[in-house]
Amino acid sequence: MRDFILKRVAAIILPFICTYGFYVILHGHVSPGGSFAGGIIVGLSFIAFSTIYGIEKGRARLPETVLTWTESFGTLWYGIMGMVGITKGAPFLANKLAGIDLGVPGTLSSGGLISLIGLGVGIRVASTIVTLFFTMMEEKS
Repeated sequence: MRDFILKRVAAIILPFICTYGFYVILHGHVSPGGSFAGGIIVGLSFIAFSTIYGIEKGRARLPETVLTWTESFGTLWYGIMGMVGITKGAPFLANKLAGIDLGVPGTLSSGGLISLIGLGVGIRVASTIVTLFFTMMEEKS
């Protein structure tokens, strides 16, 4: 009965925290924050879920295979975005040198590939922090 209020409040707040983390990831090139900070926020929302509802439910929500795939996807996405410059005859992770349109400054589409690169980094950071949490909890028990 003591956990009833905590679980209900968490059920309401955690989706908003996760959404805020994705907001920080996607707007990191325009405002303070960025993909690393947004990835930490998303990862911590899953860690809070696992702490409140139990590690078993957290593992059920994010199984090890899903975490492995998301870590791999984040790294692969970062590499693919970096290769765009090479395919256009520019250095790795080149943006303006590769002829990518940088858009209107201050808008979400500004910065060329920076927001897409940040998406890969945010996904990688979120999945890595959750994986580290689950690994440390396994070692504890």
